[in-house]
Amino acid sequence: MEQKSKITYDTIRKDDAIRTYITHADESLAALGFTEHSFAHVTKAAQNAAYILETLGYDPHTIELAKIAGYMHDIGNLVNRVDHSQSGAVMAFRILDNMGMPANDIATIVSAIGNHDEGTGVPVNAVAAALILADKTDVRRSRVRNRDIATFDIHDRVNYSVEKSTLTVSEDKKTLLLRLSIDTSMSSVMDYFEIFLARMVMCRKAADKLGLHFKLMINDQNVM
Repeated sequence: MEQKSKITYDTIRKDDAIRTYITHADESLAALGFTEHSFAHVTKAAQNAAYILETLGYDPHTIELAKIAGYMHDIGNLVNRVDHSQSGAVMAFRILDNMGMPANDIATIVSAIGNHDEGTGVPVNAVAAALILADKTDVRRSRVRNRDIATFDIHDRVNYSVEKSTLTVSEDKKTLLLRLSIDTSMSSVMDYFEIFLARMVMCRKAADKLGLHFKLMINDQNVM
């Protein structure tokens, strides 16, 4: 009989060590000039990963694992931004193993974290696919740290230009729609694709894994 984990999403969120790793990982990215990757981002990733799987009818246990993976997915930035998905997976393995989580659950979470980044990541299971989609679609103005618009780089401009972002699964459960409203005086649609094309291609593959068609609309125009 498969052992069920007593480690829940709430357990992970309340763990002081994990919170410390997330805080310091984000501080490292701030020093490098990256957008926000702190509690707002990882919580949104956890919630959206859960929303996708819950809407598609996945069982509560799988949804719980997706939330944990979403919350922990960026801790590897503490080590280095390069290959942060792999280092984060190793960190997550050690943390969850020490907590006594069953091996099967650890395997699911670690594989999801280790496969969430573009270039190396593959949606190897449903949790990994949901994490990819939740992570890569988190585009919003509040992620921009730089408050001096005159010094914005293209990443700042693209994120700051997003006035509204919604991620929805269609009623027939066939399409996952990312709908963005952007201020084109701040950033063009082409700027968006220059930064995010690889991520959107990854989203399409992740959606395919879940039996969904990934669709992107920008200012009410079908883009992808």
